[in-house]
Amino acid sequence: QVQLVESGGGLVQAGGSLRLSCTSAVFSLDDYGIGWFRQAPGKEREGVSCITTRAGSTYYADSVKGRFTISRDTAKNTVVLQMNSLRPDDTAVYYCATDLSVVYDSDLISASCRHGMDHYGKGTLVTVSS
Repeated sequence: QVQLVESGGGLVQAGGSLRLSCTSAVFSLDDYGIGWFRQAPGKEREGVSCITTRAGSTYYADSVKGRFTISRDTAKNTVVLQMNSLRPDDTAVYYCATDLSVVYDSDLISASCRHGMDHYGKGTLVTVSS
């Protein structure tokens, strides 16, 4: 069973920051490509940022480039999404995801981020007020 657990969501004012974390008690996140996706009310789920196995390469959606940073904390078996300069249109449920595939190639992780992954956590709600 694939288990992914997100945390760190909450309510923040526009211009503020939040730090989301994704972890698993079942497998080592460092071994696989991991992504952050989000779904706003009435909208389709979209890939926000993804990272290859061992953190060699990253992908960011155009809407978050320069504001969000994805990283790994291997010691804590965690993938972190640092979100700065938040805007009201960042409001969404944020999901951690994986295909449970070893991915080193930047083009492959970009494709996975654009098209979706197989396994998702339950999500954490981020609300940005204006």
